[in-house]
Amino acid sequence: MADSQRLPVVETFHSLQGEGHHAGRSAFFIRLAGCTVGCPWCDTKHSWPAQGHPEQPVDALADAARMAAEAGASFVVITGGEPLHHDLQPLTQTLDARCGLPLHLETSGVDPLSGRFDWITLSPKRHRPPRQELLQACHELKVVVHGPEDISFAAAMASQCEDNTERLLQPGWESSIGEALAVEHVRQHSRWRLSLQSHKWLGIR
Repeated sequence: MADSQRLPVVETFHSLQGEGHHAGRSAFFIRLAGCTVGCPWCDTKHSWPAQGHPEQPVDALADAARMAAEAGASFVVITGGEPLHHDLQPLTQTLDARCGLPLHLETSGVDPLSGRFDWITLSPKRHRPPRQELLQACHELKVVVHGPEDISFAAAMASQCEDNTERLLQPGWESSIGEALAVEHVRQHSRWRLSLQSHKWLGIR
């Protein structure tokens, strides 16, 4: 783990949130390096090793977020990799002080929660189930679907979340089976919504 005042950063960019409840909104992304979860379908495998990515001071990240806010970003997304592999308290504290935008977290939930967030998207994985505290803390449960076992897993995860947690199924990219299963489940279960990776359809980051 890096010094919490400096974090390994894969990239930062200002774009649109492509997935989930806040899809289509302007956002500033901070993608941290390091992930041991190892999802085979991951589209950011270059973010897995923490080594090889430059460590940046949290002050610099907050300044970049403030500039994005001035350019129209509605919120900051801290993603990865698996961002909770790192202590996020110094980063979120500095973002609150220097930027002031709502802070969103995208996590698999395998590590203890650190930092302060306005919105937590939990995307749990069958091969590395999340911690109970993340199931209770998340605002949005988003499960990637490739096969029938993912539907069962999604239901099991949802049963451990708060009643008001948003529940989303997201077909694996180019998974026709996952797409059919997710669409049919959402059609039959009113508590669930469909999430699509709109940024990939649009060809943006």
